[in-house]
Amino acid sequence: MTVYFIGAGPGDPELITVKGLNLIKQCPVILYAGSLVPEEILSAARNDAEITDTASLALPEFVEMMRAAHEQGKDVARVHSGDPSIYGAIGEQMRKLDELGIDYEVVPGVTAASASAAWLKKEFTLSGVTQTVIYTRYGAKTPMPEKENLASLAQHGATLAIHLGVSHIHKIVDELLPFYGENCPVAVCYRTSWPDQDKVSGTLGDIVEKVRAKKITRTALILVGHVLDPEAFNDSFLYDEDKAHIYRPKVKPSAPRKVKR
Repeated sequence: MTVYFIGAGPGDPELITVKGLNLIKQCPVILYAGSLVPEEILSAARNDAEITDTASLALPEFVEMMRAAHEQGKDVARVHSGDPSIYGAIGEQMRKLDELGIDYEVVPGVTAASASAAWLKKEFTLSGVTQTVIYTRYGAKTPMPEKENLASLAQHGATLAIHLGVSHIHKIVDELLPFYGENCPVAVCYRTSWPDQDKVSGTLGDIVEKVRAKKITRTALILVGHVLDPEAFNDSFLYDEDKAHIYRPKVKPSAPRKVKR
């Protein structure tokens, strides 16, 4: 018996891995975070599957369900939104399963940041602009380590993906302005890939007003960085015809390599 922590993606039922979907089809017990996981994904479950929305449950309650399934020899699909490793709160669940001697496996998923970049048609790492992406959150109910406050992270000038902070966007802007400047591009993506998705783009100088006009107060990702609207950027080394590498030697073959099937 195994508990599978499955990343269901950001909302679009098609943005789940084949492995994750196959496990949902196979597992006789499914525990899913109903507030963030689309029910369409569960339509693939077997007819006799025991499906529970854990949105209203505390940790001991659904861990007990996992323990009961373990005693019955039933695999469990524990379905999370996005990717379980990013603010998935799976650490404490795995710790409990370790204590109980229950096997588990983690199946990655598409993050909200990746889906938002695709929706915006942006690349987070442009040569000559930045090669670093920082995933972080705003410290409100759960405090942030002092070395990870926004002012410390902003000194890098990297692309920022800020979770769980849109209701405090005015404070976030105040902390970032000294490092990025008021003309730095910002995008706020609300419920990316869901049917009611919405987004607003601007700069640190005007994004607060635009977000308040849209009345976005929750379930949104804040993206900050010059990669969102760069003045210029370099072509990557990968495709530079003057740069040789193992797959493209300086002396070019007469024709592209054919891939055998």
